[in-house]
Amino acid sequence: MRKGLMKAVLLSFAGSLCLQASAAAAVIADRVVAVIGKEAILKSDIDNRELMARMQNPELAQVKGLSRTILDGLIDQKIILAKARIDSVKIDLNAVEAAANDRFKQLNTRFSSRKEMESRFGKSSASIREEIHQELLNQELIDTLRRKKSAGVTVSYAETMAFYKENKDRLTNIPDAVAVGQIIKYPSVTPESRAQSLSMIQQVKSELQGGADFAELARKYSHDPGSARVGGDLGYVQKGELIKSFEDAANLLKDGQISDVVETRYGFHLIQMLNKDVNSIHVRHILIGFDRSKADIPGVIQQLNAIRSDILSGKVTFADMADKYSDDQLSAKQGGSITTSGSSNLIFSPATLRPQLQTIISSLKKIGDISSPQKIEPPQGDPFYAIFILNNRVPAHKLDAEKDYALLADMALDDKNRRLFNEWVLMLRKEVYVHISDI
Repeated sequence: MRKGLMKAVLLSFAGSLCLQASAAAAVIADRVVAVIGKEAILKSDIDNRELMARMQNPELAQVKGLSRTILDGLIDQKIILAKARIDSVKIDLNAVEAAANDRFKQLNTRFSSRKEMESRFGKSSASIREEIHQELLNQELIDTLRRKKSAGVTVSYAETMAFYKENKDRLTNIPDAVAVGQIIKYPSVTPESRAQSLSMIQQVKSELQGGADFAELARKYSHDPGSARVGGDLGYVQKGELIKSFEDAANLLKDGQISDVVETRYGFHLIQMLNKDVNSIHVRHILIGFDRSKADIPGVIQQLNAIRSDILSGKVTFADMADKYSDDQLSAKQGGSITTSGSSNLIFSPATLRPQLQTIISSLKKIGDISSPQKIEPPQGDPFYAIFILNNRVPAHKLDAEKDYALLADMALDDKNRRLFNEWVLMLRKEVYVHISDI
């Protein structure tokens, strides 16, 4: 547990900000403690991270050698990031931007004023937010590269059972687990809001037809914060990952060609194809979003209640309704079934869900129970409304290697991916100049 906690301290510091948390650190003369390739790590970098780590995780107070552990993690981070950039790893800039906004807002609430926050960290709020954004960007690059390296990795029955034998003592108890389905709907916007957005995207289209640069117009007008700052560029996206209406329109374009106005639940888009291959497309877009403050909330609740009634009466199945109506493409393809990140297992612990969803799921007592329509406010993106069904519940029990094989195989696969990734990082270390001084 402690090892896992310290690993989180090393490579995921957006929450603790890696910022100047104490003026005392500035009193000590700074110095270089490590050089990776042409990049240096300063003693102040380590001190600030260690201070924040101990502030946020009291259990680290008695941990010795934390500064060296943090240094090793920073070295690995810089090596992995260098490799990610060499390999031109593409990430979801929209998600990074939204997460950075969310983290900055959370930080802001810890202080009585923005001035107090700036005084505490010795930086402007713009600098603080930019550091949060950069840390999240780095972490997403690392996570994406990690997923890329683990693609296609599998575990055999023999490997799974070997993992079980090695870890049997710590795998004795399995907590409650559930299988849950969802149908989610975003409220439709009012005709007035739609007309307003359509008028604006038509204006942008006219400027394009007049010879304006697509990237400049994206920076000027687009409501997509993640891509607007880079001229609307979404990077390379695997086929099937985008909203169908958007992807269908993009696939009709030739390299350099710009689409007509395309509507999705986010708003109206103009899309430019940069290039494409068999499995992916590289596009940029300009989005004029809908004013969600004027959404038809009563309408979406009425629709979900009607769907729920039809399912409970036996006229239709939840899976059919999810496939037909749900706005979440991934779960809709699975009859509404939810999976946790990185796993194909439909059974998962409710503890992995956010508190709001845990409360909703705990209210479903019998298999087949369906919740009433609920407003869900995700950490990122617009609020939506949803109904949930309890497909299965497995009470807490002692792990049985055969009955719980699917769960055990997921654990073994995670362990194998972690080991392979660490071995790969050690190989990278041999290819990069690394010099470490005493800290």
